[in-house]
Amino acid sequence: MKKWLKKYIGITVGTLITAIALNMFLIPNKVAAGGVSGMATVVHYLLGVPVGATMLVLNIPLFLASVKVLGTKFGIRTLYGAVFLSVFIDITAPFTPILTHDLLLSSLYGGVLSGIGMGMVFRFGGTTAGTDLAAAIINKLTKISVGQALLMVDFFVIAAAGLAFESAEISLYALIALFLTTHIIDFVQEGPTSAKAFFIVSNQNEIVAKRIMEELGRGVTFFAGKGGYSGQDKEVLFCVVATGEVSQVKELVQSVDPSAFVIVADTHEVMGEGFTYMLM
Repeated sequence: MKKWLKKYIGITVGTLITAIALNMFLIPNKVAAGGVSGMATVVHYLLGVPVGATMLVLNIPLFLASVKVLGTKFGIRTLYGAVFLSVFIDITAPFTPILTHDLLLSSLYGGVLSGIGMGMVFRFGGTTAGTDLAAAIINKLTKISVGQALLMVDFFVIAAAGLAFESAEISLYALIALFLTTHIIDFVQEGPTSAKAFFIVSNQNEIVAKRIMEELGRGVTFFAGKGGYSGQDKEVLFCVVATGEVSQVKELVQSVDPSAFVIVADTHEVMGEGFTYMLM
């Protein structure tokens, strides 16, 4: 019950943040940054209907179609997120201050804040329906990938906004907001780069591993590998270290085997003994 409650609180807070971002920065400045919210913004200015209600009208058929085409895997949390986002947009609109009418500032701050809200919704296992469902339906019915379908739908929304508002400039700013939103969503879901992963191929892996464990106190794992050119069996040493320990590991490997092959990769979440990088 606590886990279930935590998820729904997270989705609720995320939809509230997204609604505030839309009302504070994007909707008042006609920045329709893709998605159902962008379509609803265009309809709002053309017909004068509330944005939240329009989103709900657009989302419910999408949700029903997705259940029919894709099955019931999206579940109640998708409907919950879609309904609450629509309700929050219309409820908070009269009370949300409009901080700027500068299109660049609106796109930047609106994109970041809505990305934080949407990222929370996704991180807690929900969605807000919208064009991601439309993209999934297109993918199911055609050979177009989800990413390509989502890009097509969002591009159509942004282009439609430019035509409706008779301003190519607004569409360009909407692209900035969309770019920021998608990247912030990934950041919130994955977390900041919290550690570094090393993949080391060396003829001295046993010595390297021993020194990493003794000098840095980090665990190591050996993977069995095989050289594609030489055909020889190789051991791949894998370990995860804190960002501040990267130089130490590099110097350690170089001192043992200057010809070692080393890959350093970013990691966003590390859970387990010796690490506490958990956002939830």
